[in-house]
Amino acid sequence: MLAKRIIPCLDIAGGRVVKGVQFVQLRDAGDPVAVARAYEQQGADELTFLDITASHEDRDTIVEVVRAVAQQVFMPLTVGGGIRATADVRKMLLAGADKVSINTAALLNPEILNEASGQFGSQCIVLAIDARRNPDPASPGATPGRGPAAPGTMPGPSPASRGAMPGRGWTVYTHGGRHPTARDAVAWAREGAARGAGEILLTSMDKDGTQSGYDLELTRAIAEAVPVPVIASGGVGTLEHFYDGLVAGKADAVLAASVFHFGTFTIPQVKSYLRERGVEVRI
Repeated sequence: MLAKRIIPCLDIAGGRVVKGVQFVQLRDAGDPVAVARAYEQQGADELTFLDITASHEDRDTIVEVVRAVAQQVFMPLTVGGGIRATADVRKMLLAGADKVSINTAALLNPEILNEASGQFGSQCIVLAIDARRNPDPASPGATPGRGPAAPGTMPGPSPASRGAMPGRGWTVYTHGGRHPTARDAVAWAREGAARGAGEILLTSMDKDGTQSGYDLELTRAIAEAVPVPVIASGGVGTLEHFYDGLVAGKADAVLAASVFHFGTFTIPQVKSYLRERGVEVRI
């Protein structure tokens, strides 16, 4: 059995590590190079670096920050945000990334997955999926045609306007969770893997930053649908949540941000807990 991976995530905005709730209300969590170095010292299996405003702002990923991080750490590094063409993938790999995460560009032009995996190998191409559960109009207190709204924001668009079926499945979002698509998350994951993505980075927008646990139903649905590893992301708040994501959610790796950035848990604490519960991890 392959060891399960524990992956800290560095969400980058304005050259700084940030963390929010459901993709909004961002707060500063430190310098990316210093944070990355600390995680390597703790024994993280990998590091994910996401420039969360690059696609929304229509600019390139901050290559200088990627290069600086890659020069300081030697664990596998995945980089995403603002990747629009295979030339961008090459740029990130040359800057020191081991894998490149593609989200918005793949939805706009799915062929980029075929092209990138063909040129660089599927092992370094990660399909990032930001998904939100479709609203159930029959649930108590639900407003028909409206998705869940993050604090301080307007409710989401109606299912009809975004192509989603109310109460059924999960809708995929682009541009850092800002724009809904007509894509179903499970179907998109299948297509992405078939096009050459070697891994799925799955983020539940409903759970992101809430510390209420991963969306186990979503994670399990994707893990059972694709033949490639799935990384669960969004919602971890307790040690048991890591275990649940790997066991009940059937994920191959679990990603977390705020519980690591703000000192709730360390990587060794998580790994020790998982090993005690019978999960194979690298110590």
